[in-house]
Amino acid sequence: MKRILKRIGLVLLVALLGLAIWQHELISYGYMQAKGQLHIMLNTRPVAEVLADANVPDSAKVKIRLIGEIKQFAQDSLGLDPSENFTTFHDQEGKPLMWMLVGSDRYALTPVQFSIPLLGTFAYRGFFDKTRLLEADSLLRKQGYDTRISGIAAYSTLGFFKDPILSSMLSRNEGDLAQLIIHELTHGTLFIKDNLEYNENLADFVGDYGAERFMAYKYGDTSAVYRDYRAGLAFWERYTQHVVRGSQLLDKIYRAFKPTTPVAVKEAMKWKTIGQIVTAADTITDERSANRLPQRRVSTQSKLPNNAYFVSYLTYRKQQNRFKTEFVTQFNSDFPRYLRHLKQTYPSL
Repeated sequence: MKRILKRIGLVLLVALLGLAIWQHELISYGYMQAKGQLHIMLNTRPVAEVLADANVPDSAKVKIRLIGEIKQFAQDSLGLDPSENFTTFHDQEGKPLMWMLVGSDRYALTPVQFSIPLLGTFAYRGFFDKTRLLEADSLLRKQGYDTRISGIAAYSTLGFFKDPILSSMLSRNEGDLAQLIIHELTHGTLFIKDNLEYNENLADFVGDYGAERFMAYKYGDTSAVYRDYRAGLAFWERYTQHVVRGSQLLDKIYRAFKPTTPVAVKEAMKWKTIGQIVTAADTITDERSANRLPQRRVSTQSKLPNNAYFVSYLTYRKQQNRFKTEFVTQFNSDFPRYLRHLKQTYPSL
């Protein structure tokens, strides 16, 4: 019996070693992410403790209390699931929390897909370690992909852990903060495996709608701050339509390329078109007050955005009209009923 058990143990050990070699990169990435998540978990404080701390600025406490209001509103008025999220606080000490890497085909708006066990495939990958981030970015670029690196303002662990309030959140204005919190709470309520675009578009739709309702609830629908927030939503709706139209134009150009089309011609047509999209973005009307300037508009100050920018933007915003139309026409703008429909129709993780 002992000999049999030893043989079984040896077979299992060899199998585990083989798996570790075969999936070395995935295991290494998982270790990095687990280490980053553990660091956050070990360096959080209960919100009640932070609010009682005389060394914490009153301005920070105001925003922390506001997050509590937003969360309660999202549960009571929107029907999002109750959770322990945003009941703790993590001080980033002025450092970035993590970064997101997006890759795209160089001549097609096709994202690089990253697989995460249990959760499915994603059109981006998050990194707590900047060195690993830059290595992964360099590898994708060497393989011929367009890439984009951006900071992450918040993320959801989908109920696996208690998501904290991050110190970087506190620099946001009320409307942007409400949108962010409700977006993340939506992920904790409904998240469909292998359908990242749907998940992010839904969370953005609920975030926009919920933040607008929260601002009306808190300040009144005739207040200047509410009207300004509405003007911001209108601006980003026009901007999204502009990016979607631009993406459709790019896609049409890319599909017209033939295997014999010279790379120089592809490059020239690609960047000329992207340049036109960027230039035309400056004509989008913005009725917000001067102190609420756009933060997500394509910029020409450094370099033109590549395909990874458009892929990333579409992942979050492409389906906004679909959700809005369905919500208004089929559910008469009754959000709790609409949310129940979504949860019944799309089984969540």
